[in-house]
Amino acid sequence: MKIILTGGAGFIGSCFLWKLNNVGISDILVVDHLNKLKEKNLVNKKFKDYIEKKDFLPLIQKNKIKKIDAVIHLGACTNTMETNIPYILENNFYYSKILVQWALQNNSLFFYASSGATYGNGENGFSDEDENTLKLMPLNLYGLSKHFFDFWIIDNKLSDKVVGFKFFNVFGPNEYHKGEMRSVVLKSYEKIKKDGEIYLFKSYRKEYLDGEQKRDFVYVKDVIEVMYYFIKNPDKKGIFNIGTGEAKSFNQLAISLFSSLNMKPKIHYFDMPEDIREKYQYFTEADLKKLRKAGCNHKFMKLDEAISDYVSYLKENKYL
Repeated sequence: MKIILTGGAGFIGSCFLWKLNNVGISDILVVDHLNKLKEKNLVNKKFKDYIEKKDFLPLIQKNKIKKIDAVIHLGACTNTMETNIPYILENNFYYSKILVQWALQNNSLFFYASSGATYGNGENGFSDEDENTLKLMPLNLYGLSKHFFDFWIIDNKLSDKVVGFKFFNVFGPNEYHKGEMRSVVLKSYEKIKKDGEIYLFKSYRKEYLDGEQKRDFVYVKDVIEVMYYFIKNPDKKGIFNIGTGEAKSFNQLAISLFSSLNMKPKIHYFDMPEDIREKYQYFTEADLKKLRKAGCNHKFMKLDEAISDYVSYLKENKYL
């Protein structure tokens, strides 16, 4: 199987590359923009070639790459604080449109990364059915850019020809390069190791106590198993949530993290920056009915189990 994997040196991309290698697939063209930290995600991985992101799109537009079985498009700007509209639209919307059109014209399977950020404040629920997707109102530019592409896919009647993955709050090995966009699990682990305590945002909504904001935290090892299900079952199409289907509070996450380190919880709450207070998701929970209907019955790890497994990597600075 010949695959193009954009974002292949990134967090989810490099983990999925590891998964593909484990099932014997190595005829892979990795596309990314490398730095010294991301380079480590590719150590001990098998792939046929690597192309820098800036050099890849011209090759596609000139039709210089042929006979690809699948395009797995995970490359994007994932900065939820990004404010540069032309930049994020170029990376997350226009780039994706060019790539999916090329893939379909060349009879290649197409898989792409969307996000749970598209659900905004959750007022329309978390169903990934197309009719609900069209109603969504994301809270930040990142979520909006991902929503634009989902909307474009549906509006152009392509959702029965491609597969989109709405990733919820993914954490796990190989995210070390992500700076401020690292998961709260990794940031909190580092804070515990340094100071013996965790800092969480205060709540600014009366229905949520401090630290009781809830997210659907999903381990990257589960994410890549669900993704691979769709590689194995190419007849399954559509846009699908990838989360556990069970929201957990930040307090629960913190307690699980302290437990994995055999430490007594010590949690402090601090003011949320004013510039994100109106854009903050207080609750996310993936609706998995569509995923289950597609035949994917993957059993997700419990949060405490996933955190314990991740900590085993963090203690030794290991990668997938």
